[in-house]
Amino acid sequence: EAGAAGAAESSTGTWTTVWTDGLPSLDRYKGRCYHIEPVAGEENQFIAYVAYPLDLFEEGSVTNMFTSIVGNVFGFKALRALRLEDLRIPIAYVKTFQGPGHGIQVERDKL
Repeated sequence: EAGAAGAAESSTGTWTTVWTDGLPSLDRYKGRCYHIEPVAGEENQFIAYVAYPLDLFEEGSVTNMFTSIVGNVFGFKALRALRLEDLRIPIAYVKTFQGPGHGIQVERDKL
């Protein structure tokens, strides 16, 4: 239940009733919690796996993506604690970002 609530809060859901709740077209933008597993040796701690549809994010905008995923959900009072541990971005979405025409090593060498 907490995984689904967190996925909804970080995509199209909210903790309160709003006029957009009745719009069926929002289903395609909802985050989905597809797997939950307990943290070994920890009571009441779980790892939730959440997937988001690419249509939720503006193409080429890292800011939009991170704001959508972590912007509001960390203040979600239904969860006592929350931590982002991993983020996997599909190649199709990565290709929408404008970036340097060279790899990370060139950027590191500049530093």
